[in-house]
Amino acid sequence: MSRIRRDKKSPRKVWALLFVLVSMFCLILFAARGRFEVPVSSRAVSLVLSPFQQAVSWVGGEIHYVTSSIWEIATVHEQNKMLRNEVNQLRQQNLQASDMAAENVRLRALIGYKQASTQFDMVAARVIGRESATWSSMVTINKGLMDGIDKNMAVLTEKGLVGRVVEADPNSSKVQLILDPRSSVGTLVQRAESRVTGIVVGDLDNPTMPDMVNIPKTADVVEGDIIVTSGFGGVFPKGLPVGIVTTLKNDDGGLLKIAVLEPAVDFQRLEDVVVITASREAPPEPLKPPAQTPGTETAPAADDEGQGTQP
Repeated sequence: MSRIRRDKKSPRKVWALLFVLVSMFCLILFAARGRFEVPVSSRAVSLVLSPFQQAVSWVGGEIHYVTSSIWEIATVHEQNKMLRNEVNQLRQQNLQASDMAAENVRLRALIGYKQASTQFDMVAARVIGRESATWSSMVTINKGLMDGIDKNMAVLTEKGLVGRVVEADPNSSKVQLILDPRSSVGTLVQRAESRVTGIVVGDLDNPTMPDMVNIPKTADVVEGDIIVTSGFGGVFPKGLPVGIVTTLKNDDGGLLKIAVLEPAVDFQRLEDVVVITASREAPPEPLKPPAQTPGTETAPAADDEGQGTQP
């Protein structure tokens, strides 16, 4: 029974609450518009309206705060996005400037070497590719037959010998590096007291450091010697730096020794080269045969006379 009575009283409470709320709303509305004259004193009206005014003011302030915060967040996000884009652009410009500065240094060095080497006609070129299977053996440059480059021309930088052209196309060429085991370069020790000759070839077991082979076991070659091209063979001009002797070891037979070289050129950073298209340098003098022991030398004139007296 008590539950039924409570259910009957509940609608009355709801309607009463709604009536009070609607009355207060109308009172606030009409008072704000000046269309309703409150029959009580202004103090009473202020006391009645004050909580509602404070509530409305608080709600308005919160709404303004929220909207302002949202706007500021959106503005900051947009500014942050713009700043990130600007930072990325500045980084790219910095990288481009650094790359151009490095390229400028390399080209200045090549141009200086080209101007100083008046005995050669040279064409500057850029490395545009490396074969993956022969990374340390072959590179491709962006100059070819149309630029005066042909097969068996020497390729170098201002620091030393790079290799030779093995294939020339109209607009590009393939260059065999001195690190290639199939390559062979006639060389000699630059030191005046030595001048020992040998051949520089690539080493499969040590692709970054070639070997100078065919050196007699008693030859005057020491660590630190500078190795240059000998000029024999007609491909590489004489005197081009090849490398520095870092280690000496005996060959398998024990009769000769091998000099391991640190190349004059940093092949891992090879980007710009020059190709010698013509040389006005005099070819090296041919090797003279060693002096013969007295009594064992041949006498061609005597032999001819002997042959002429034979019946």
